[in-house]
Amino acid sequence: MNNKFVQHFSKISPLSAEEAAAIEASMRVETFKKGTLLLREGQIQVNSYFILEGCIREYILVDGEEKTTNFFTEEQWVISLGNFGAPSPAMHNLVCVEDTSVSIGNEREAQEMFKRFPRFETISRAVVEAAFAEQKQALTAYLTDSPEQRYLKLLNTRPDLFQRIPQYQLASYLGVKPESLSRIRKRLNQKP
Repeated sequence: MNNKFVQHFSKISPLSAEEAAAIEASMRVETFKKGTLLLREGQIQVNSYFILEGCIREYILVDGEEKTTNFFTEEQWVISLGNFGAPSPAMHNLVCVEDTSVSIGNEREAQEMFKRFPRFETISRAVVEAAFAEQKQALTAYLTDSPEQRYLKLLNTRPDLFQRIPQYQLASYLGVKPESLSRIRKRLNQKP
């Protein structure tokens, strides 16, 4: 399981044996039970997570109602892009949807690795840029696509979520009520 983390970095840039060993030695792996709240709105998010197994849901509260803004699964990063520069209170919550194993890192640990291996800073930047691009793409789709288009894109790009996530959370992520999601599913199932 630990090798997933090293393999992820190796995909970005080939690693020397020394670099791979340093990454593996720095890994701090924790497993959280389903329902564990990793971050509450208003807290300062100091940790980043690389998901080895499981699923984390990001959501915000709007008038007491949970609005899902993202799902993170295996080999995805949970990074607070709002914490670059001066850390600020989180505007979202993070909760484990399933029992979840993660590799945990933070800025202090990252800076120590950058001193030992300056090339890691470039690799780290590539990780952050990919996370930013992914979030930007999701926001654009949310603003421009119809709920049915968002549903179909999600079904094509992340079909595993439909087996792992309760329907009401999927509906929230797609920006519709659960009844509307049922209607979309029914309409698509009736198409020839």
